[in-house]
Amino acid sequence: MTACPCGKADARSKPVAYESCCGRYIAGGHDAPDAQTLMRSRYAAFVMCHEAYLLSTWHPTTRPAQAAPDPDTKWLGLEVRSHSQMDDTHAQVEFVARYRTGGKGDRLHERSRFVNEEGRWYYVDGELL
Repeated sequence: MTACPCGKADARSKPVAYESCCGRYIAGGHDAPDAQTLMRSRYAAFVMCHEAYLLSTWHPTTRPAQAAPDPDTKWLGLEVRSHSQMDDTHAQVEFVARYRTGGKGDRLHERSRFVNEEGRWYYVDGELL
């Protein structure tokens, strides 16, 4: 079993397998059921360098032309700090993602905004905290 990079654990605090966690969204063709799950799967996609998934889950109004993850960045862990459902179609997720680039550790602390259109969640943008 390969543990999911998003760090999700089951009720016994054991790591959840990638295939039954973010893998079903990144490679399995399923849509994430909520914004937090989408954010976790996008983190896993950064870890595993899945640019196509990152672009497909980015809202078209804010999507860049490219989203190629830096293969030299080593992602070290994810902490979801909060998840707020604003209404049926809008949500926010605050998280901290730790990483290392060029031997130097750093962290990305962001409050991300998500929108649900026609039953599918999309990342819109984020505010660095």
